[in-house]
Amino acid sequence: MVDASTESFLTLTTVTTAATAEAVTAQHETDAPTPTAAPSKSTSSSGRAKQQDSTEEDSGEDEKTQLGKEGLTWFILLNPHSTQFSCVLSWKPVAAGEPGLVRKIICLLLPECPPLGLESLRVDDSQIQASSYQRMGLGPHRGRLNIQSGIEDGDMYDGAWCAMHRDQHQWLEVDALHLTRFTGVILQGRNSIWSWDWVTTYKVQLSNDSVTWSSCMNGTQEAIFEGNQNPEIPVLGRLPVPTVARFIRINPQSWYPNGTVCLRAEVLGCRVDDPANRLDSEGDTVSPDSLDSLDFRHHNYTEMRKLMRSVAEECPDITHIYTIGKSYLGLKLYVMVISDNPTKHELGEPEFRYVAGMHGNEVLGRELVLNLMQYLCKEYKKGNRRVVRLVTETRIHLLPSMNPDGYESAYEKGSELAGWAEGRYTVEGIDLNHNFPDLNNIMWQAQEKAGDATKVANHYIPMPEYYTEEDATVAPETRAVINWMQEIPFVLSANLHGGELVVTYPYDCTRDWAPQEDTPTADNAFFRWLATVYASTNLVMSNPNRRHCHYEDFQRHHNIINGGAWHTVPGSMNDFSYLHHNCFEVTVELSCDKFPHASELPIEWENNKESLLVYMEQVHRGIKGVIRDKVTKKGIPDAIVKVEDHSHDIRSAADGDYWRLLNPGEYKVVVWAEGYFPSMRRCQVGVEPRPMICDFTLTQTPIERLKEIRASGGKVPQDLQLRLRLRGQPAG
Repeated sequence: MVDASTESFLTLTTVTTAATAEAVTAQHETDAPTPTAAPSKSTSSSGRAKQQDSTEEDSGEDEKTQLGKEGLTWFILLNPHSTQFSCVLSWKPVAAGEPGLVRKIICLLLPECPPLGLESLRVDDSQIQASSYQRMGLGPHRGRLNIQSGIEDGDMYDGAWCAMHRDQHQWLEVDALHLTRFTGVILQGRNSIWSWDWVTTYKVQLSNDSVTWSSCMNGTQEAIFEGNQNPEIPVLGRLPVPTVARFIRINPQSWYPNGTVCLRAEVLGCRVDDPANRLDSEGDTVSPDSLDSLDFRHHNYTEMRKLMRSVAEECPDITHIYTIGKSYLGLKLYVMVISDNPTKHELGEPEFRYVAGMHGNEVLGRELVLNLMQYLCKEYKKGNRRVVRLVTETRIHLLPSMNPDGYESAYEKGSELAGWAEGRYTVEGIDLNHNFPDLNNIMWQAQEKAGDATKVANHYIPMPEYYTEEDATVAPETRAVINWMQEIPFVLSANLHGGELVVTYPYDCTRDWAPQEDTPTADNAFFRWLATVYASTNLVMSNPNRRHCHYEDFQRHHNIINGGAWHTVPGSMNDFSYLHHNCFEVTVELSCDKFPHASELPIEWENNKESLLVYMEQVHRGIKGVIRDKVTKKGIPDAIVKVEDHSHDIRSAADGDYWRLLNPGEYKVVVWAEGYFPSMRRCQVGVEPRPMICDFTLTQTPIERLKEIRASGGKVPQDLQLRLRLRGQPAG
């Protein structure tokens, strides 16, 4: 049995570049005893770091490390949890002129193999075959790691491949298309709320032609791999000896007694050279996944801080790092600002934010935000006109990890072993996406009670009393973000998630707690525009031939959907941002795979780079201006900006500046503030992402002006005295 408790007996290895080809040949010819494999805890970058930290030990020999032009010889300790070594036995003389041979273990140092891409959909449905299946919804194309089922069993989108027969002759086969060095298999059971099905043991078979098959051996016996003990927790089984083939089969041997033969899988493997076709070499790819020189890897908390610090040091004039609070475990919530004047708000300059990592296991957003920091810094220094304009005209705030505790939990297990939910919640078990105040129902109930929606506040709805109590179930991460919103006049935001490919827009919460119902805001047209801007420029979402992730076809909605029409989410950050502040916010589901392997990150950056940039540019649509006092010329804070036929108002910031996102068109805009007469203007919004400047000057009411003069000890002007007399008000 190949299981996690088995330790490799290999200790001393010799790796020689000159002997590499010989070692590969010997791997298939030598009668060497095969080491039993130990599944590693992680296939992520964190696992690799631990593997590379193996301490060198004295080999007991006098030979030293040789470094020269002709070859390199190392003596190293083999880490039993590593897939970085392919080992065989060889023999050599004890010493020149002496009889006898010393058995040596020769290992080829190889990179750790990534997943083939069943979960990420890089492996096409046509590459997956099976011995049998119960129905189309349980076909081989559904045997993908972490695939999610529909609510109803029996539809086209169930949560696994399930064989028609309950016997040991069933198999799931993957065609890698090229010669591949297979190193491991990851298994899950079936995703279903109605059925419990999983495989407990299995064999692995390999082939070069899909006709002749060889079983993976553990010494002289067929290797039996441990499978699952429940439907969801992924289990990794490493091949005792990494083996080169084109096809791989998973052959279940036992399963949950009350269930059937069902599984979801991922396969680990590295593409290798095919002597018959040199273009198949992994090193001969036509073009790299990304031309941008960025740090494409997963960053834990310490590495994230180092990367942010390095960007700040590279671009000190346009960056500033600050914290908005701490997680439950005390990890700081770091934000990087990128702007030409990053440390303070500039009059008229809109504030933008990206928030990632609300669910700690949805990690792509975190890495994209870190990539974006690096990209903006590098391109600004190069003089990229588009980036320079963004940086000089916008104050960009980037929060890469809202739930750092959850991320660390997922990161520890790794990209394929974290499963679908590990790290999603905070350490306290709170889903941050449901943890904001539910202002929607407060507003709707007030409107129903009043009988006239115009008499009820439609913006800046105050926090409910229950939410502000000390014993309220509010995560420190949520409180930190709320305080952040209240301090900075954000105009536009996006909340980056993972597990699907779609952009959702408010409202996320439905009326009357309907599970699914289109629930638009007063700015539905502009929200749809925002969602479309991101989705239409995303290289995967905009691909009409792409496979949908799990069971919902968002392409029929052009890859955008109202949040409530997907599923109701009371207490979402999007709705709170819109109803408690001026900020418009959408949720971007970035990828089918919540935790893509590090090897996927360059292409994911390319898929999202244009979307990230063009979405930020939308902060400059609509109208903006400054609302000032006619006499003092000072900005008026908290002035209300009303747009005709848009029953959602906004307010001016502390300096009197405001931003109102709008689609192209002509609008009647009315501005008023307490103690002032209202003012009206017609403002024209063009098709270009450049705001129409609509400034307002407000005149104080006579009573308010009199109060100010009295407070300052000034003399009341004659014109004010006359106006007060006409109103029947005393001037002295």
